[in-house]
Amino acid sequence: MASKVHTPALIVFLFFFALVTVAGFWAARWRRPLAGMHTLEEWGLAGRSFGTWISWFLIGGDTYTAYTVIAVPAALYGAGASGFFALPYSIIAYPYMMLVLPRLWTICHRHGYITFADFVRGRYQCRALTLAIAFTGILALMPYIALQLVGIKVVIAAFGIHGEWPLVVAFVILSAYTWSSGLRAPAVIAIVKDVMLYAMVLAAIVWLPIRMGGYARIFNLANEALGSHGASIYLAQGQFLGYSTLAIGSAIALMLYPHTATAVLSARSANTVRRNAAMLPAYSFLLGLIALLGYAALADGIVTRDTSSVVPLLFLRQFPEAFAGFCLAAIAIGALVPAAIMSIAASNLFTRNIWGELARTKMTPRQESAMAKTVSLVVKFGALVFVLKLQTTFAIQMQLLGGIWIAQLFPAVVVGTFTRWLHPYALFAGWAAGMAAGTGMAWALHLKSSLYPVPHVGTMYAAVPALALNLGVAVMLTPLLRRLPVSGGSDETDAAAYVG
Repeated sequence: MASKVHTPALIVFLFFFALVTVAGFWAARWRRPLAGMHTLEEWGLAGRSFGTWISWFLIGGDTYTAYTVIAVPAALYGAGASGFFALPYSIIAYPYMMLVLPRLWTICHRHGYITFADFVRGRYQCRALTLAIAFTGILALMPYIALQLVGIKVVIAAFGIHGEWPLVVAFVILSAYTWSSGLRAPAVIAIVKDVMLYAMVLAAIVWLPIRMGGYARIFNLANEALGSHGASIYLAQGQFLGYSTLAIGSAIALMLYPHTATAVLSARSANTVRRNAAMLPAYSFLLGLIALLGYAALADGIVTRDTSSVVPLLFLRQFPEAFAGFCLAAIAIGALVPAAIMSIAASNLFTRNIWGELARTKMTPRQESAMAKTVSLVVKFGALVFVLKLQTTFAIQMQLLGGIWIAQLFPAVVVGTFTRWLHPYALFAGWAAGMAAGTGMAWALHLKSSLYPVPHVGTMYAAVPALALNLGVAVMLTPLLRRLPVSGGSDETDAAAYVG
């Protein structure tokens, strides 16, 4: 960790942080409806008004977070080739999104749904299943938000500034403009963040090889450094199944996170969602370049126990301080966008699908908006306490669990988008079985990994066998429940929304 304050870098960092703060508050006036933002539709989804480019920046900013920029290179720095799973998973995710998300957008738009849990409630009319979807989404989001704050904390520490107050200040600023601007704030900031991120990565892939003797030398030195603790830039034969299931399971989970739903449902049309699925692979190219920073850090001889700090340390060592400040500002701003969207998504879920399901009196649109704003503050405060009071490793461990949990929504949400054959109580039983199995596998690994050795199969990403159990239970119980008979509820969604 830095032992001195890097003043030039810090000045540049503060300038850009101030710039996006102003942009966040200005966003309250951008495309603001005459009636104000006193409904969940306006505050939480920006009136479903975003076109192709705004949606592209928003979904990309939502997916490629500060922790992505820090964690993916850190994974390559610590574990070598297995950290590259993030690249195939993002490639798998976009065709999957093209197939599912436009149809989900159409259904949700037609019925005024704000969350995927809204869709499940409308599709199955099963309170237990709706609450399960909502609780799972919030549980998975909390450590994810905490990890965005971890990203800011790592950047601040790299400047040589220690203590909790900088993170608290960042939290207050984030909370203030999210309260006033809703989803419009991260949409505006995402544009600034992505431009800065591309500039940072393009500069790095040109400058670092020049400084370090070319990519061949970087790979050779990285492989030597990894070999000292049994890793490599090549996958070992026993890693193939774990690597592939990690990519597949992560792709399944990506689209089911509530913040992805929030970003997608804010789009103007189903065609906007399709165009984004076609354009988003540009971010996969960016991700591959970001991942190489982990090898560059190894080649540069950076030694640290905290692998999350390798990218900030690399920039401060290899770039002029002013440009390093620009790069670290891009990473920190990359935390603000997803943290804001995630807090909005969690508040939408609580307001609509937990309080809305359990309360006896239906809230007015203004009451829904007011509650969502308050809950978003509580969520961010909870994430801040999580980071300040618990070890970073615990937040990472909980995030590993979050990915396993969120994948268990696949049968109800994705399968439910194409068929209603599965019985809602069978889906609930499958969800419970998948959650229990996935949590049990992670717990057996002491929450230190999500790759579980399945007997007679091999080491797999725990979300995949848990999801297989989930689907198996749902499929087996459905005919049984229909014979008993147990009411399968009614479907309030419009059949015409599923056409095309």
